[in-house]
Amino acid sequence: MVQKIWLNGSLVDQENAKVSVLDHGLLYGDGVFEGIRVYSGKIFREKQHIDRLYSCAKYIRLNIKMSKEEMIDAMHRTVEANEVTDGYIRLVVSRGAGTLGLNPFHCPEPTVFIIAANIQLYPEELYENGLSVVSSSYMRNPTQCVPPQVKSLNYLNNILAKIEAIDNDVLEAIMYNSQGYVAEATGDNVFIVKDNIVCTPPVQAGSLNGITRQVVLELAEQAEYKTVEKNLTRFDLYSSDEMFLTGTAAEVIGVVKIDGRIIGDGSPGPITKDLRKRFYTCVNE
Repeated sequence: MVQKIWLNGSLVDQENAKVSVLDHGLLYGDGVFEGIRVYSGKIFREKQHIDRLYSCAKYIRLNIKMSKEEMIDAMHRTVEANEVTDGYIRLVVSRGAGTLGLNPFHCPEPTVFIIAANIQLYPEELYENGLSVVSSSYMRNPTQCVPPQVKSLNYLNNILAKIEAIDNDVLEAIMYNSQGYVAEATGDNVFIVKDNIVCTPPVQAGSLNGITRQVVLELAEQAEYKTVEKNLTRFDLYSSDEMFLTGTAAEVIGVVKIDGRIIGDGSPGPITKDLRKRFYTCVNE
């Protein structure tokens, strides 16, 4: 089946889904996006994703000329057109085509496109056995530059850290802020478990307030685990009893080694496994 892409109001065949070379999303990374999961034909936490998209667009003064309801309808149309039952949506709003200059207000119309397809971020065996990660030498962009809450198209900071992970024969890297505290992984939020307390960095440390992060915190509280948002150091990661990552594409995945140090007993811990099980129950309700 030819994949259908929603582009500026219409569903078109993938080969006809084209964006101008003068689009400021391409030229300058000027735009925002969301990655959203589909489970059993239902778009997971669609309202939270769309609310975040519009909040990010407002911050960068990008006027999305569609209502939230229209955007949600466009997502549903794209999912249905591609017969996606369990998959992934990439929703992008760029500044649109303009001049070669930086001035974003020379772009009269934003570009909106939606892709619905399948995704497998990590091999299935890693969900059972856990990931190895490294600490990146690339510092997370300071929050006073571009706030981490803005899910923008400019991902070069994360990509450089991802390259560093791949160069070290692992799939993920942990990024730290200018104070040396844990910010996030290249595409996921970071959690640890210490003395049965589930800990994650506050968003002010330089991480995106991920939708899956929010869900996992809710599930942990429902399971009566104590949860804490606090600054974490490299020492905290090394000495943790368990460590895991969360994200829309990654879902919930255990980390069993960082910078050559074994976490816990070298396999995903019991709280990690429990939260992963609860997450899958939640998304299929």
